[in-house]
Amino acid sequence: MTPWGTVLSGEENFHGYFGAPEGASVSPVRSDQFKRYGVKPEATERKWETFDPRFDVIATPNEVNRFGYVVEVNPWDVASQPVKHTAMGRLKHEGATVYVTADGTVVSYTGDDERFDYMYKFVSSKKIQPGTSPEAMAHNMTILDEGTLYVAKLSSDIPADQIDGSGALPAKGSFSGTGTWLPLLRSGANGQAESLVGGVSAQEAAVFTRMAADKAGATKMDRPEDFEANPKTGKVYVALTNNDERGTPGEAAPDAANPRNDNKSGQILEITDDHAGTTFTWELLLVCGDPAAADTYFGGFDKSRVSPISCPDNLAFDSHGNLWISTDGNALDSNDGLFAVALDGPNRGETKQFLTVPLGAETCGPVVTDELVTVCVQHPGESDDNSVDDPLSRWPEGGNGTARPSVVVVWRDAGNIGV
Repeated sequence: MTPWGTVLSGEENFHGYFGAPEGASVSPVRSDQFKRYGVKPEATERKWETFDPRFDVIATPNEVNRFGYVVEVNPWDVASQPVKHTAMGRLKHEGATVYVTADGTVVSYTGDDERFDYMYKFVSSKKIQPGTSPEAMAHNMTILDEGTLYVAKLSSDIPADQIDGSGALPAKGSFSGTGTWLPLLRSGANGQAESLVGGVSAQEAAVFTRMAADKAGATKMDRPEDFEANPKTGKVYVALTNNDERGTPGEAAPDAANPRNDNKSGQILEITDDHAGTTFTWELLLVCGDPAAADTYFGGFDKSRVSPISCPDNLAFDSHGNLWISTDGNALDSNDGLFAVALDGPNRGETKQFLTVPLGAETCGPVVTDELVTVCVQHPGESDDNSVDDPLSRWPEGGNGTARPSVVVVWRDAGNIGV
């Protein structure tokens, strides 16, 4: 949700809807573009390409390039049209989170949900207009069309021989470093834009953003998904879900921000950002997994007193500035859930599980207020070895009911917890 009352949605796994007949061939240029975005010129499971040429990348090769953007929706105006913010780049956006600086500058952070992909931010050249008048709303819905798109490059002074892929803490006792936001694309009024990467056109930077970021030299991360800024401190937190290909032959080696090979449980990155600027410092708040394992870290907190947590996905904050984490893909032979983490003082890193979702489900979209905790339970009962007819779970109906995604609200009533 934006401060001006609209909703930003990320077009994430769009690549899986596009395919082609078996044996189809594409030009080398198209092949490189498709490969970088996970598009395969072959038959898909969904088979949409067999019913509508729009989803056939041989018949309509540009159609896939119309997806992978941040989309803004105004739920308060039935006549409004969704807006695709092409200035924010094309990638597998998990979502987009807006932070407004003291002078009204609007900054939007977004992650690219893929192994070895990047963290981005967009700094608008426009300032927010307060209020909900039609004039203010019209202005604010153009804020994310004009500004500069950046991608993150992280560095650290930790000696390379102390990052061996095991996740063992370096001599300094934590994983930390500095970073730079590398400019990719500057967008202006009336669709005008300028590439800030040598040898890359503005159109290429907007449409093939991943490839522009490759050329700029961004840091390959372990599936950066949700970004959230702490409303109390302004620090920015990133859920890095996992990357079981880290350290494998031909892939990126571990680094200070992604310190484990075969990273099945992910980590939480804490960034102290010059929001409208180009520099930041960073530290790993959590290196997730089994607290009893040597490769986990909980902000320096006693690991015998925390809940196991695996595969962080979405983030939220409560009114006290505590971080809440929902998980997706638990690698600890347990269900996913919602966890609360203390960020300051002697309890920094203390992690407590608040709720658990059914088998096969992921926990997403947490909203935490003083009165209610709301989570979305996605795809309950899902598994590679199960189907809709034979799910792992039949939640929420039970019995012979169909497993269905649902929204769950938890509240406290006269000292008791209600759901």
